Amino acid sequence: MISKIGRSSNLYGALAYNNKKVENEKGKILMTNKMIETTDGQYTVSQLAHSFDSYLAANRNTEKYTLHISLNPDPKDEVSDESFIQMAEEYMQKLGYGDQPYVVFKHFDIDRTHIHIVTVVVDEMGKKISDRFEKRRSMEICRELENKYELVPATMKRVQKSDLIFHPVDYNAGDVKKQIASVIRHLQKYYQFRSLAEYNALLSLFNMTTEKVDGELQGQLQSGLLYFPLNEEGKKVGNPFKASLFGVDASLYALEKHFLKCRESLKDDILKSQLKSVIANIMESTFNENDFKNMLIRQGINTVIRRNNDGIMYGITFIDHRSKTVWNGSSLGKEFSSNAFTQKWKNKNVSIEKKLILEKNETVDRNKSFSAPSEQPHLLFNFLETDQKRIQSDDGVIESAGGLFLFHNEGDHEEQEFEHQIRKRRKRKR
Repeated sequence: MISKIGRSSNLYGALAYNNKKVENEKGKILMTNKMIETTDGQYTVSQLAHSFDSYLAANRNTEKYTLHISLNPDPKDEVSDESFIQMAEEYMQKLGYGDQPYVVFKHFDIDRTHIHIVTVVVDEMGKKISDRFEKRRSMEICRELENKYELVPATMKRVQKSDLIFHPVDYNAGDVKKQIASVIRHLQKYYQFRSLAEYNALLSLFNMTTEKVDGELQGQLQSGLLYFPLNEEGKKVGNPFKASLFGVDASLYALEKHFLKCRESLKDDILKSQLKSVIANIMESTFNENDFKNMLIRQGINTVIRRNNDGIMYGITFIDHRSKTVWNGSSLGKEFSSNAFTQKWKNKNVSIEKKLILEKNETVDRNKSFSAPSEQPHLLFNFLETDQKRIQSDDGVIESAGGLFLFHNEGDHEEQEFEHQIRKRRKRKR
C-alpha cells in the first residue's frame, strides 16, 4: 500500500474535491471522526468545513494547516469498506492525528479503489501537531497495515519494463484518457521541443495529437488545448479531451513556457550540427523514403512526415532520442526541408552508379530487405527504466514522491485542476 501526503492552506478545496466525487456517485463518505453529524448522513462542503472552524480559529501561525492523505492499496487487493475504515483509524492514530476531526472518502472512479482522508494539523489549542519524520513513519505504518490486512507489499512490487516504456494510445483498448495521461505527463520532462508542430510530431508517435482552440470566457479571449486520439491511419477518433483534465503541465500556458525554454537551450550548435551530420550521411546513402526512415531509426532518430489530403509532403520533423530533442527539418537548414526531400525522392529509378554507392555504404545483410518504415516509438524510450531505478528508494518504493509513479493516478490531475480553479475564483472575488 502506498500513501501520499499533501499539505495546503485550502481546506475547502480539499473537501470540495472529495465531496464532488460523492455527488457524482464516484465516491462515498466511509466515516467521520469528531465531526458534526447530520441527521441523514449526507453532507455539504460547508457542513464538513464547519467541524474544523474552532481549530482554524485557534490556529496560531501555521500556514499550511490542511492535511490531505490518500491510501492506495495495490489494484489486486480487494479491501472491504470495514477494512478501509479500520486501516484509516489505525493509520491516523499512529501518525498522530487520531484525536483530530477528519473525514474519510472512498474513491472508486478508477480501477484502483483508494481512500482520501482530510483533516487539519493544528489541535484545539491552535498548536501545530509535529510532523517530524512523517513520511518515514507513514511508510512504516503502511508496512504494518500490509501485514495485518494481508495486502500486496509495496516494497515487493517490481515495476515491469513494459510499464516504464511509453506506449502508443490504443483507442480500441478503452480508458483513452488514462492512456493519454500516461504519455503526456512525461514528455516535457524528458524532451525538448520549441513549437506546437514539433510537440505534435512527438505525440504522433503515440497515436495522438493536440490542437489549439480559442474562445471567450466572461468577456475575455481564452486559449486552450484539446487532445485527440488517432487511429492507425493517423485520423482522429472518438471525443477530444481538454488539457485541464491532465493537470497544469499539459496546458497551453505550460507548453508555451517549455517552448521558450527550449528555444534558448537548443541554440547549442553542437547538438544541431551532430544531427545534421547524421541525416546528411544517410541522405547520401539512401534513395527512397522507406530506406531513409529505417536507417535513421537505427541511429535512434524517428522521422515524422506531414502530408496533405492529396498525399503531398509539406513538412518533416526529426525526433532524436539520444539527445531527446525534436527538430523541424527547415530549422536544420534548407537542405533538410520537406521540399528538398520531395525533390530527392521524386525520381524512384535508381541509377547503376547510385546502386554501387549504396552497396558500398550498406552495412546490413543484403539478403534482408528493408521493412515498411516504423512510426512506433523508438526502443530508446526505455531510458525511463534507468530513471525509475534512480528515483526508487532503498526500500524499492517511491514513497517520497507519493509512490504514485507505479500507478496511473489520473485522480491527481483532476484534484490539481480543481484546486487551481478554486484559487482562481478566490482571486477574482478579491
